[in-house]
Amino acid sequence: MVVGLGRFGRAVARELEALGHEVLAIDRNEQVVNDIAPEVTHAVQLDATDEAALRAAGAADFNAAIVSISSAAEASIFATMALKDLGVANVIAKAGSTLHGRILARVGADRVVFPESEMGQRVAHSFNVPNVIDYLDIAPNFGIETVRPPEHFVGRSLREIDLVGRLKLTPIALRRGDSVTVNPHLDERIREGDELILIGHDDQLGQLRD
Repeated sequence: MVVGLGRFGRAVARELEALGHEVLAIDRNEQVVNDIAPEVTHAVQLDATDEAALRAAGAADFNAAIVSISSAAEASIFATMALKDLGVANVIAKAGSTLHGRILARVGADRVVFPESEMGQRVAHSFNVPNVIDYLDIAPNFGIETVRPPEHFVGRSLREIDLVGRLKLTPIALRRGDSVTVNPHLDERIREGDELILIGHDDQLGQLRD
């Protein structure tokens, strides 16, 4: 179930449907609901802060919901409360600020996400390290990064490069074309076009540009 069909909510609803999930898409805007209706299992226009309306729409039959209301923090908070009161086991709520996120967590959100902030982090890391493909923040100043190995890595083994010893970076996977090797062997040699997935402190990840 996806509550709130702004750009983020619509993208989530479409992706979940494409992955084979039954999707109930909810929004107060009738036109938005009509637009997405052909692309999801069910689409309903209602006020998601109204617990009775949610119940009538069958929200209680879903074990997971994503609250992505972007127009008003208050509405997302009350919608989260209503869904938890209906017994939805896993409610993921989108927050626009740290304070908003704290309130969502306190009223029962099982997970709070900050899409704009997370995208900003990814863009910043891509700017800081030009060969970065993706970045995932997993703790303060600590993350998982997918990078294109620098040219001087090509032809050398992971043992020779010694990421752990030199930079305190741990290679957790190697992507080569359509195949992914988890925990690659230290004797694995880097080829042109490979992608390394590394975990480590942001300061060390940043040194890959050197």
